[in-house]
Amino acid sequence: MYLVNQTFSCELVTVCVCTGIETMLDQSQPILFFFVSELSIENWIMPMVYAGHVSCVAWLHPYWSQQLREGEHSMAVGRDSSTTTIRVTSTENYFLSDGLYVTEKQLENMKPLRLNVVKVNPVKENDHKAEEASFSQQCFRCTDTLVATESTNETSLREDFEDEGSTSYVVKRMSTLVCETEPYILDIDLDFFSCKNPFKELYTQEEYAILNELYNFRGPSPDADEEELDDCVDRRIRQLEDLEAAFADLLDDDGEETVARWASLPGMASLAQLVSSLKMRNLSPDYEMVHQAGLTCDCVELPHHISTNKEIDGLVTAVRLILRALPKPTLVTMSRSSLDEYCPVEQVDSIQSRVLAILESLYGPLDLHRHYENSSTETLDYQPQAS
Repeated sequence: MYLVNQTFSCELVTVCVCTGIETMLDQSQPILFFFVSELSIENWIMPMVYAGHVSCVAWLHPYWSQQLREGEHSMAVGRDSSTTTIRVTSTENYFLSDGLYVTEKQLENMKPLRLNVVKVNPVKENDHKAEEASFSQQCFRCTDTLVATESTNETSLREDFEDEGSTSYVVKRMSTLVCETEPYILDIDLDFFSCKNPFKELYTQEEYAILNELYNFRGPSPDADEEELDDCVDRRIRQLEDLEAAFADLLDDDGEETVARWASLPGMASLAQLVSSLKMRNLSPDYEMVHQAGLTCDCVELPHHISTNKEIDGLVTAVRLILRALPKPTLVTMSRSSLDEYCPVEQVDSIQSRVLAILESLYGPLDLHRHYENSSTETLDYQPQAS
């Protein structure tokens, strides 16, 4: 997660509980134009938290996406006084590996954020009717849970987590985050339903293994103190800066002398082997793209799971059941993720039509704005970016 290069991975359904959303949606306000012109799918959430529009985010993920630990993560989001960039206080490896962690004392204009990570399993075809029936009862229990917040005991909590990923489990989790009186944004990324790692088609297994070695993130110990965490982040930032500088240099000159100079740095010895392999297939490798691929190689590999139609149907059913139990969102955004091929191009239109059908069945006629239809021809050459 980079800030400003950030997102909760590539496949997601994200629910953002908002404050002041009416101001944000007022097109006369300059903040909207800033978001449209400067931000995109991979970096819009944290700036909205920092601006005070979002205080709670629920990341609903399929089982093959494991970038963040299941559960709630509380943190502060603010401006780093030393760099004037947005940073967070979370000590999750997901944030540490991008050099985003700082202590609270280094942050200015802090805003609290509750990040909830919630797994969603596809509804199996044979279990569809049974899940529908039990789910209807579960919706009422969720309402009861909201009223009797202090009566939950350890046994019921264990029972909740025994069916982790089921629609009833998801609704229980969401019922504590979203209520009728609060506005929220529903953000749907279509590679939630089927996800491809496009870099695996650009590079050989050997090249990808070298990238994993070069960009490997060495995390702190489980009981790390503040000093160890700071050292970990400083070391990671220097590592990424060196790699970025190396590949930028190779764009200008990838001769033996340049490669040898960079390969002599600690942890960079395999760079020479990587460049040699790339040049065997292409005399002028796109080193900027190589760096983008490397940024996806840290503590958890980029998800790669091309779903079958049956799996997609199961996830679509799960999403329908979950959304049916939630209040109507204030705004729905959707990303196709097809230009960068995170959502397989041969599946994206079918997935989109199925998801739109769900939304229309739940919320009535939709006011659709298909921005991708108005994209310039330049987007045809769009290349995948780290996210």
